[in-house]
Amino acid sequence: MDFIPLAILIGATLLIVCVLSSQLAFRLGAPLLLVFLGLGLLAGEDGLGIVFDDIQAAYLIGSVALAVILFESGFETPMRSYRIAAWPAIAAATLGVIITAGLVGMAARWLLDLNWLEALLIGAVVGSTDAAAVFFLLRTGGITMRERVRSTLEIESGSNDPMAIFLTVALVELIAAGATEVTWHVGLTFAQQMGVGAVVGIAGGLLIPFASNRLDMEPGLYAVFSLASALLIFGAASVLDGSGFLAVYIAGLIAGNSRLRGTTTLKRFHDGITWLAQIVMFLTLGLLATPTQFPAVLGPAAILGAVLIFIARPVAIWLCLLPFRFSRNEITFVAWVGLRGAVSILLAIVPALGGLAIAPMVFDVVFLIVLMSLVIQGWTIRPTARWLGLIVPRHAGPDNRMEIELPGQAVYELVAYTIAEDSPVIRGRRLPRWARPSLIVRGDKVLSVHTARGLRVGDQVYLFSTPSQVPLLDKLFSPSPEITEDDREFFGDLVLKPSVTIGALAETYGLPLSLDQKNLTLKDLFEQEFPKPEIGDRLRIGSVEVVARTVDDTGITSVGLFLEPTPLSRPRLMLFQSPAELWLAIRRAGARLRHHLGKLLRRRVRVHPDKKSLPPASTPRLGSGPKPPGETDAAARAGTDKPVRPDDR
Repeated sequence: MDFIPLAILIGATLLIVCVLSSQLAFRLGAPLLLVFLGLGLLAGEDGLGIVFDDIQAAYLIGSVALAVILFESGFETPMRSYRIAAWPAIAAATLGVIITAGLVGMAARWLLDLNWLEALLIGAVVGSTDAAAVFFLLRTGGITMRERVRSTLEIESGSNDPMAIFLTVALVELIAAGATEVTWHVGLTFAQQMGVGAVVGIAGGLLIPFASNRLDMEPGLYAVFSLASALLIFGAASVLDGSGFLAVYIAGLIAGNSRLRGTTTLKRFHDGITWLAQIVMFLTLGLLATPTQFPAVLGPAAILGAVLIFIARPVAIWLCLLPFRFSRNEITFVAWVGLRGAVSILLAIVPALGGLAIAPMVFDVVFLIVLMSLVIQGWTIRPTARWLGLIVPRHAGPDNRMEIELPGQAVYELVAYTIAEDSPVIRGRRLPRWARPSLIVRGDKVLSVHTARGLRVGDQVYLFSTPSQVPLLDKLFSPSPEITEDDREFFGDLVLKPSVTIGALAETYGLPLSLDQKNLTLKDLFEQEFPKPEIGDRLRIGSVEVVARTVDDTGITSVGLFLEPTPLSRPRLMLFQSPAELWLAIRRAGARLRHHLGKLLRRRVRVHPDKKSLPPASTPRLGSGPKPPGETDAAARAGTDKPVRPDDR
């Protein structure tokens, strides 16, 4: 009986150390999940001497923790992210995992002298990114970037685990059965697991809000009901031979985007329980490892890690995002944010559960690859995003937003603003009745709108508002949208209204212009190139460049202008062109070929009796030479002699 209190003491101590170490990790810029894993190693058999070798218990703990993490990942993912980036993310989460596993497997076969199935097993184990690591770096790490890139990464990391888990389990079963090749039964098993998992996940995701909104329980029990429902969905899908991880992610996605009673409390509860799940999973897997065995496989593991980070992941992401309009720098960044974490280590336990002889070697190799990924990639996410020019400057908005639970499912929020010196309300803008603050915090005093006697710089105001009114409140209480020195690199030198025409822009800055396009507005131009424009979309018009600066539900509301665009000199880690640029180059090459063939034919047949050729039939454009016939690229539509294309600086 003395062992139980000691185990509780040790476990609680490790949890507290992990929580306290988060402060140091934030100051050093270290990946926090790497710290948790390192503390597990430090406390393990080769560290403080805690012996933990129960593989089945470790897999059970890891599976439950991963189910909780995936449910919260789906719960916190807004459905608009899927509308923005569903197809590229799903392609990366399925085909990308297969390509990554294949390329790493080829290298593992050569380095570790394994047969094909054993080599592909290592590739499958490290084939998926870690949802906990990616979500932490993107959400908690405070990296702001274009919504499409962020959504692609979040959806991919949350949905690629089922594919990696299926491949790992299928390969372990084939190797244990003595098979030498993949059979067609694997495809049927995949369809069954994904299909059953999806059906159970959809059903569970619909039942959670249906039951939660109709049950009259104590407020604290709604969170317990939500967590228990998530684990029930995970278990039910697994028992029915489906993918429990896919089911729990889909259920979280549907439930999180539904009207739920006590949504604010649920989100806070899930956030806390997810942190606990991450800490417990990383600590458990760290305790399971034996660092003294690492030197035997250090060389091959380092090479495989390099192949994964610098070859397999970039190639897979490039091929998956090829049909979609991502710039080279965006593809490079998505490839770089391919962190491996606890999921890969958890899958490295599966060969031991299957009784494979190579299980210890697989676990040690995968553990070293994960450490390498977290150190190299996790420590460089922010510098890489800044290096590639993908960080979007933060724009002022509410300091805090909290949804208020009201009877009848009415949606209201309590929003807080800190009054800036150049905000419209300080410059004399009168507040409408619906925008009057409920409370004003001035220094250490809490005042009402009547006792405050006006607003002052530094006041923190609290208002009750509907979500649709928050953008209007931003315009009243936030600083005026003037470009600062920090914004110039991303948003340009000047701010233009989207109603400005190409003709007016060309006349002001001496740009080439097509007469039939002079009335085209900047908003029209962006909407031609981007079906759903978002902040950061860029177009080149002659010698200037325009960028979408602010966007709302009606489209672009302001445009930034670069008078002297810097050359595309930012480093690119990939040697490929973006799909848009490649297609544009092919079309322009075809236009030039038709142009030269047309000139050759005109010289031979279109001749006056006095042997002088007729003048060209096309009308010259202002500021440029004759337009090559047949040219239909974006430059022709926008009225420029240079391609109008998304910039990938």
